[in-house]
Formats: sequence, structure tokens, C-alpha cells
Amino acid sequence: MSDHVQFTKDGRPIRSLDSSLYSIDSEALEFMKTLTGITDSEELKRHIIAVQAEAYAIYPYNCIRRFNFLRLKLGRLPAYKQLMSLGKERKGAIFLDIGCCFGNDIRKAVYDGYPVENIVASDLHQEFWELGHKLFRSTPESFPVPFIPGDVFDQTHLEPAPPFYSPPDTPTPQLSSLTSLNPLRGRVSAIHASAFFHLFDEEKQLQLAQALAGLLSPEPGSMMLGAHGGQPEKGPRLSAASRPMFCHSPESWKALWDGQIFKKGTVRVEAFLRERESGAIPDVVESGTKSYTLVWSITRL
Repeated sequence: MSDHVQFTKDGRPIRSLDSSLYSIDSEALEFMKTLTGITDSEELKRHIIAVQAEAYAIYPYNCIRRFNFLRLKLGRLPAYKQLMSLGKERKGAIFLDIGCCFGNDIRKAVYDGYPVENIVASDLHQEFWELGHKLFRSTPESFPVPFIPGDVFDQTHLEPAPPFYSPPDTPTPQLSSLTSLNPLRGRVSAIHASAFFHLFDEEKQLQLAQALAGLLSPEPGSMMLGAHGGQPEKGPRLSAASRPMFCHSPESWKALWDGQIFKKGTVRVEAFLRERESGAIPDVVESGTKSYTLVWSITRL
């Protein structure tokens, strides 16, 4: 007899947590030890599992169940060095992490030297951000990154707008005063979005792309970067969680941004598929015996 599986309102299966899935690589382990101050690996594991259980009760994302949140995704993207150079060389370069969850990637960027005062975080669930403080044993005072909760498809939070091709003519808002992302239109120097776009269908991915493009600064070198489920041919596939997932190919992703979202020739789009063995990464696409992650960056010219 098969186990009874419950589902969320949007059809996501709620599977039981399994501590045997716990996995953390050496880089992430040392990073977690440094930031939490927990030097004993077993104690740290218990701490992480406790926070994981709280987060899974808020919303049962498979990436939380599979401990994928421990992966330092941002720091392993090819465009990460470009991001860090931008943060260090451009005065006041605002960096937005959208769909930030616990804020692991932001914390890695700050650890590597991105100015903490120029960073903004956003996610649908404010509880995840609060659990990030618990996970890393920080406080809003010790890690003073403004967090703006909201639904990316709620126009009072993030309204799709045409890209800027000249600087906005209004003053830059204080990041600590923000209650939505809309005041940042045309002012964000860098946007990170990983394991995010593939949560939505093709139409909503287009809407999200339009909204994020409207936030991006027109200054040459402003950039977006990330990674999510992809495949060699554009179209729907089942995810590792057996849910429909719309995936772009590198070619369709490039065409979306260079010509559809931005005027043709005004951005440089780099995108490629990274292959892993089937099931190696939760929430990415299964195609035959391979899983594919679309790794990408967009730079304004």
C-alpha cells in the first residue's frame, strides 16, 4: 500500500521530511560554521535540521526538503566575479536578490565584500527571512539588509514596466524605507534570481522578466544573473517533484531578453545548460537520464 500524500492548494505534494537527505559540501560547511559560530559538524547539522522543519511547515518547497538551500548557488555562477566587481567599483550599486528564501546567497556576497548597505532582499514569505536570522544566528542589527516581502505578480509590489534607456529623474529612495520594489525602477545595478523563474508558466515568466527589466539600471554593466530549470528545447516538462514546469532553452532565453524584453542589441545574454545525473538536483528538469540547469547572465551594453 502506498503512503498517503497530501497536497498544497496549488498541487504541490507534501512529502515527509527525511534527515537522511541532509547533504552539505565542504565550502558550504565552512561558510555555515564561520557565520553561525557552530564549529561542531553534528551540532550544526541538528541546528540546520531544526530550522528546516520550521521552514517546511511554512511552505513545503522540495528544495527545503532536500536541503538544496545549503548550496551556495550565487557564488558558483560564472558571472559572480562580474557582480562582485560591480559592487566594489560602482558607488551605490544596488543589488537585489529576488526569491531570496533564507538569504544564504546574499550573506555569501557580503562575506566576499559586496557592500551590505547596498543590498535589498525580497521573497513571498517573510517567515523565511526571519528563519534566515535564526539559521545564521544573526539579527536585523548585525545583518542590516532591508527585506521587502511581497508577491512578484502583485503590481503594488512589483509592476511590469518598460526598461529604462536613460537614468530615472527621481531621487534614489532610502533602501530602509522601501515597502515595495516599485520605487527601485531603473535603479538596481544587479539582480540575482536562482531557482525562481522555473516556478512559473511561460506567461508568468514573461511577466516576471518584464518587471525585473524595469528595475534594472540603464547604466552599462548593470546585470542580472541566475540559474533555474532548463532543457535543450523550450517547452513544458515534469519536474523532479512530478509537477509541470515550463523551461526555456538557452536559445529561447536569449531571444526573450535580447529583442523581446530589451531592444535588440542593448544587452549581452549568456546562457548554457549544465547537465547533472538524473535526480542530482531537486526541482530541475528530468529529460531522459539527465537533469538540466539553465545558467545565465544578462548585461546592459
